[in-house]
Amino acid sequence: MAKKKIITAKSQKFLEAYLNNASPTGFESEGQKLWLDYIKPYIDSHIVDTYGTVVGVINPDAPYKVVIEAHADEISWFVHYITNDGFIYLRRNGGSDHQIAPSKRVNIHTKNGVVPGLFGWPAIHTRSAGKEEAPTLKNIFLDVGAKNKEEVEKMGIHVGCVVTYPDEFMVLNKDWYVGRALDNRAGGFMIAEVVRMLHENKVKLPFGLYITNSVQEEIGLRGAQMIAERLQPDVAIVTDVTHCTHTPMLNKIEQGDTAAGKGPSVTYGPAVQNNLLQRIIDTADKNKIPFQRQAASRFTGTDTDAFAYSNQGVPSALISLPLRYMHTTVEMVHKDDVENCIRLIYETLQNIKPGEDFKYL
Repeated sequence: MAKKKIITAKSQKFLEAYLNNASPTGFESEGQKLWLDYIKPYIDSHIVDTYGTVVGVINPDAPYKVVIEAHADEISWFVHYITNDGFIYLRRNGGSDHQIAPSKRVNIHTKNGVVPGLFGWPAIHTRSAGKEEAPTLKNIFLDVGAKNKEEVEKMGIHVGCVVTYPDEFMVLNKDWYVGRALDNRAGGFMIAEVVRMLHENKVKLPFGLYITNSVQEEIGLRGAQMIAERLQPDVAIVTDVTHCTHTPMLNKIEQGDTAAGKGPSVTYGPAVQNNLLQRIIDTADKNKIPFQRQAASRFTGTDTDAFAYSNQGVPSALISLPLRYMHTTVEMVHKDDVENCIRLIYETLQNIKPGEDFKYL
């Protein structure tokens, strides 16, 4: 018998609105409002910290605390320099890819609202074969149709304004979600769906559950570092995206073998607590949830690291969603993987008992 689909029409509508909203690193509040509004019917209380991390809480008085976590921010750009003739040069806010920038449209966020612009690039006719410059931070620039610096500034644009791409959500060939910022608002969506399922299925957890949507992951896990110290959890399960390596130009020897459509990926590495990881794997096996495996080196590069090494050590694990074309505007994830990530987190929570410390000895 086929398993009942988890993602409803209502939840997919939320995902679309959540992805289409701009939430650049350091400026996540509008997206956080959408996310909190969605989960409010399913939680007992919530926390918002100084920098904008939002935590929905179930059983806030329980002494044993379990975190499920994703990050809310997306990569973007900062206005860095405006030339006298009205062109704009940028700095990264997170790992924005300079190679995809030429000919992209952008939104420049100002105090007075969004100003449209675009990344200009010399026409092919004007470039010399064999001597072409590749896009770099030194030569990509924005054009807002201004004749000079003064006209740019009259639009409300100044150094420090944040710049995002306007590309929006779509469903490709029925089975794929596509858009910018699936890294990692897909994760925020998945943990929101977990809490919705707990509520609708009347699951009573014997511990406090902290559904955490952290800010500022893209510039060094900063939001997770702050909220981990505040929450002081006993267990943390983090979800983020990982590279699908089944597209052209990727080397599986270097990047590993992870395929979109074949289930969530669990990570082995020093920051991952092995007994908690085994609990997740046992849960997947018991519930016939497909999963894949990958290995991290010194760090996972996700908020898992921040939780694991906080508070004298927190048992932490990482469940990843395979993603194509990370840090582009056409990131792709498979619907089945999204559903299986949700299912795996949901079932794992029901296999954790209050008081467990997951110690090896």
